[in-house]
Amino acid sequence: MAAFREHVIFSSGLGVVYGASAWYGLGFTPVQATLSAVMTAVAGMLPDLDLDHGRPAQELFGMLAGVAPLLLVGRVLQWLHLPNDREMVMLGMVVLYVLIRYVLSRVIPYLSVHRGMFHSIPALLIAAELAYLSYPTNLIRVKLLVAAGVALGFFSHLLLDEIYSVELNGVKVGLKKSSGTALKMFGEAFFPNVFSFALAGTLTYASLMDAGLIRSTTQEVVPVPVRQSVLQQAEEPADEELR
Repeated sequence: MAAFREHVIFSSGLGVVYGASAWYGLGFTPVQATLSAVMTAVAGMLPDLDLDHGRPAQELFGMLAGVAPLLLVGRVLQWLHLPNDREMVMLGMVVLYVLIRYVLSRVIPYLSVHRGMFHSIPALLIAAELAYLSYPTNLIRVKLLVAAGVALGFFSHLLLDEIYSVELNGVKVGLKKSSGTALKMFGEAFFPNVFSFALAGTLTYASLMDAGLIRSTTQEVVPVPVRQSVLQQAEEPADEELR
């Protein structure tokens, strides 16, 4: 499989191309294009969140802890019904940084194995939809830009791992044991599969609702007043004349 450094170089270059295309080709602002480029570059390293040790895992969680609070703090304050003032935003970002950098980085290695469901198509979908739902804007076009960048960066990691699983020995072409462990739909363990597909389905439903493609079934139904019958309308003037 590809080394962490190669993933960083590849996804960063891909992010530059993606951001430039969004700016010059699709008419997004320079800030929007730059943010989408950064998200693409970071997403190219997300599948390696399941690394349980070493400098790459530390660097990855450090980058994630620096980027994720910027996207999540607004949503978290909204979910917890907390004031969205400057002090609360700063406190929320600090708390999220600590939780991701020092808590999540310790918990994930115990809940996953390398090349498990973190390296899969459902995980790609989960990452892209989380980016879509958490990105702090009401412009669906911009949210789709960022989500597509995350999906592209995530896919580049899976693709690079599969490319490196091809072994060339002179004129012979063979496959390493790691072949097929990145671009996959299912893992070997049952419960990670169920959890991944359940989470992906839930986020898909939430994303479609956010985009207005699905209406909530809990919307209040406004009763429509019943019109008077023709006979009642005809009798009213007669009653007024008698008065």
